[in-house]
Amino acid sequence: MRRVPTRWSLAALVAVVVVPLLVAVVALRRPAWFPALDHAMAELRLRDVFTANTPLIGLPGRIGRFPEQGSHPGPLSFYSLWPTWKLLGSTPWGMQAGVLVLNAIAAGASVLVGFRRGGLRLAVGLTALLTLLLGGYGIETLSEPWNPYIPLLWWVLTLLCVWSVLEGDVPMLPVLVFAASIAAQTHVPYLGLCLGMGALAVGGVALAWRRGSVDRPSLLRWGGAALALVALLWSPLLVDQATEEPGNLSMLWEHFTSPPEEEGEPVGLAEGVELQLKHLDVTSFVSTQGDSLGSLARSSGDAGGSAIPGVLVLLVWAGAAVVAWRRGWTTLNRLNVVVGAGLVLGAYSMSRIFGKVWYYLMLWSWGTVALLLLSVGWTAWKALGDTRTEKLARPVGAGLVTVAVVSAALLGVRAAKVDPPAPQLSEALGAVVEPAVDELDRDATYLVTWDDSFYIGSQGMGLVSALDRLGFEVGVVDTWRVPLTHHRVIEPSEADEEVHLAVGRFVELWRDVPEARELASHDPRSPAEIEEYETLRAQVIDDLEAADLGDIVDLVDDNLFGLSIDERLPDATRERIERMLELGSPAALFLVPVGTQLR
Repeated sequence: MRRVPTRWSLAALVAVVVVPLLVAVVALRRPAWFPALDHAMAELRLRDVFTANTPLIGLPGRIGRFPEQGSHPGPLSFYSLWPTWKLLGSTPWGMQAGVLVLNAIAAGASVLVGFRRGGLRLAVGLTALLTLLLGGYGIETLSEPWNPYIPLLWWVLTLLCVWSVLEGDVPMLPVLVFAASIAAQTHVPYLGLCLGMGALAVGGVALAWRRGSVDRPSLLRWGGAALALVALLWSPLLVDQATEEPGNLSMLWEHFTSPPEEEGEPVGLAEGVELQLKHLDVTSFVSTQGDSLGSLARSSGDAGGSAIPGVLVLLVWAGAAVVAWRRGWTTLNRLNVVVGAGLVLGAYSMSRIFGKVWYYLMLWSWGTVALLLLSVGWTAWKALGDTRTEKLARPVGAGLVTVAVVSAALLGVRAAKVDPPAPQLSEALGAVVEPAVDELDRDATYLVTWDDSFYIGSQGMGLVSALDRLGFEVGVVDTWRVPLTHHRVIEPSEADEEVHLAVGRFVELWRDVPEARELASHDPRSPAEIEEYETLRAQVIDDLEAADLGDIVDLVDDNLFGLSIDERLPDATRERIERMLELGSPAALFLVPVGTQLR
């Protein structure tokens, strides 16, 4: 039987992890997506890349106090998304495609690094784990241009590159720098993780230099390239720090060393360790929760449950690490150093969470767990001995390939039917923007404002981005200078008219304003869904009163999302509110004289 060339086998493995993501690119082409909230903020910044207002920092986060809030460290995700976004017409779809392309690059590169470390057999095992990881994250997560999700696969690549560098593979230094930089700049929880991993890589390189176990000219060449890349990729942050008062780096430092009192104290090391142990429950990789975000996201969001499965997994890995150390399997030992460092850094990162323990602050941990499983599986394989492994190589390889192909196929099926994020918000926003375009003057300057009882102004921010995308001259008041960028702030006196978006209960209130001309309105709910919404609303009000939370009943109609994150809510009540948010809410667009207020 003729043997398939290694390069074609490797290409096939890369295709297995990449193709489902590319299927999603095609599936998301229609219907047209109207981004809201963070997605709208990201789209605005993509439009600014390579202009006089090129972004120098990341998206705003829960950093500092609104409205002078801080942002995530850097703009590298915007720069990285820009080529695909631009190529596909500077559209919201192009932004989604950009995220999928970035994920495909990270996943494909991870397979190639695995091949460099252990040949085709290890690449096969890693591919099987990656497809399980991708399926666990879910295609909705992997296609959403949201900064907590963008670095997920780049964290996996970071870990693999650190391992490779510890093995003396110095050409991986620039790859490590880029992977760690895109993760650390895009979402602040990765900053400490990537700094810790970077320190491990530097320490390993320094030790190899001292022992003379590395080719020094090669290290100088690739190390110099890595340092130059660090300077290039992180220079925007330094420019911002030097030109803004306060600089974003200063705001980050102040926030995490002296967090606002209302955020409370960090959860602490004990809970951080417990959270990390819960993320070692490997059954989450293959569980079928039916959640739109995938089983791993659901598991990260479950604050309950037991840490016992995680303890057992940790003990198994520790036992495997001892076996590898005693037998002198150097490559495995270095992988275990990386996994151990990832677990320690992860537990510490989780211990520093303050405020609500959101699932997306810990979602990266599953990437570390995937490499832990790789280590355990590889150790078990080597422990069988050469004679047995040669006999088992073909059936085990076939089994791993089957796992990878089946997992990728299931992901591809879901990718073919993937919906854009928050479709109910997109539908309502698109339905009021598209007919209003003909009513607006291309030569006028519009102040965009909103009242939203449903989702904290998400569609209002989406309206700004949509009108900006369509070429209208729009701006916002100074309150929104950070989320919607400083250069889009205008004084009300500079505007010709005001475009006002009303959401939820505010629709009827604005219809009673004589000066307000309604341009368009839409309710994304069917009659049956409206009836369901009203039933849920009544149940939630009854729940709140029964739970002695009558003081926040008004939030049901005034700030539904704000109510949903109140930690005092019973679980059943929270689920009802989340369903109400999923159903959506009516929206209407009005043209009013600048400064018009509700009476």
